[in-house]
Amino acid sequence: MQKILRELPPVRDPNVLVGINTGDDCAVYQITDDLAIIQTVDYFTPIVDDPYDYGAIAVANSLSDIYAMGASPMFALNIVGFHTRGMPLEILTRMMKGGADKAREAGIEIVGGHTIDDKEPKYGLAVTGVLDPAAIVYNSTAQAGDVLFLTKPIGTGIIATAIKRGIASEAAIRRVTEIMTTLNRAAAEAMVKVGVNACTDVTGYGLLGHLGEMTQGSGVGARIHARAVPTIQAARDLVFEDLNIVPGGTKNNLEFVQAFTNFDPGLSQAERLLLADAQTSGGLLISCPPEKADELESALKEAGTIVHAKIGIMEAEDDTGRIDVLV
Repeated sequence: MQKILRELPPVRDPNVLVGINTGDDCAVYQITDDLAIIQTVDYFTPIVDDPYDYGAIAVANSLSDIYAMGASPMFALNIVGFHTRGMPLEILTRMMKGGADKAREAGIEIVGGHTIDDKEPKYGLAVTGVLDPAAIVYNSTAQAGDVLFLTKPIGTGIIATAIKRGIASEAAIRRVTEIMTTLNRAAAEAMVKVGVNACTDVTGYGLLGHLGEMTQGSGVGARIHARAVPTIQAARDLVFEDLNIVPGGTKNNLEFVQAFTNFDPGLSQAERLLLADAQTSGGLLISCPPEKADELESALKEAGTIVHAKIGIMEAEDDTGRIDVLV
């Protein structure tokens, strides 16, 4: 995708504070000295069977980019693909009701949108928010010595594949749904309160892919401990039992990150795949100054985030954005 984007005309508007250059989570456009608009868009096909839960997950996922940059969402527009002549309208109603309820939980309204006829359902949001330009949390401003925190366990992509194949347990479905429908709002508020150097959310490129964007954009290296990374137990059980349960996107992610990732020889292929697992509505990956690490850990714990795991540190300047993955 970055190769394609490089072929497009460069953005020249000086009011564009964040564009496509660093692969950040949202676009940011400055309006006044102390006001900027932030905007993002995301949508995807169903990853759980229940239409209501699918709608809620899609909205939580769409809002996550706004939270990752320390901003507040204001309103959103629906983006819907649905085959009205091939599927009961009740499914669409439930899907959009799940989305509307999740948006209301986030304190915003969905005020319109656009629908196309599509044989494969798709749902998500275009979200608009606001923030002070001086308070933007970028993904490209991490510093050497920063402590890395993760606020949700990984493994949603593997469980989503298991759901599609009809082999996921009810307990696994409940757990992954709970994780994916949890807003990153509380984690973001804790992060902003403490003050951190950088942040991104972990989604389709997996933990290592998004960490790579952060290290390369910031010009630093990273060292993480694989077994300090929180993982959904059901996902771990599935991938250790059968590598064929791993989705294609996760395998592609692992292949991609090989160029800038050094793995400890003691790590199994299953462990490496988990670190590259393509996530939906994943947690925030936060790069925090070491002197604030204890304060952030306490703030995340008080905010009730699913996890508040220290998974590694940012290392010295490195133009390649190298990631060392230890046991």
